[in-house]
Amino acid sequence: MAEDAKIGYPPSRIWGIPTTMQWINRLGAEKAKRMLFTGDLISGKQAQEMGLVLAAVPESELDEYVNKFAQRISSVPRNQLHMSKLVVNSVVEQNGLRYAQQLSTFFDGFARNGPEGRYFQQLAAEKGFHEAVRM
Repeated sequence: MAEDAKIGYPPSRIWGIPTTMQWINRLGAEKAKRMLFTGDLISGKQAQEMGLVLAAVPESELDEYVNKFAQRISSVPRNQLHMSKLVVNSVVEQNGLRYAQQLSTFFDGFARNGPEGRYFQQLAAEKGFHEAVRM
């Protein structure tokens, strides 16, 4: 990720729950709650420090970094990659990822269509999305 890129989900303050819920697995409950409760956008550098992304590099070096990283991974035999991915993903799923995704999808629909979600949609139509998220 570029050091100065921004990542976050500002609508989580009022209009939805991210349905992937990867923040819990990547950050732990405390930092995931911080991101969900505040809707803050953080820089790539902050995301790396929190453990949300593997690396944050200057934007001018990003393509080279990603290409070298992809080449390194591509040198591993496909079956080894497949087995490693299955093991890691199965542990993540056993720790509740699938359930969290289902629950967050339900809550996302509720948040967007409940009274607060309808209020947010009206506010965004009147003042613009970016201003409505800040409120």
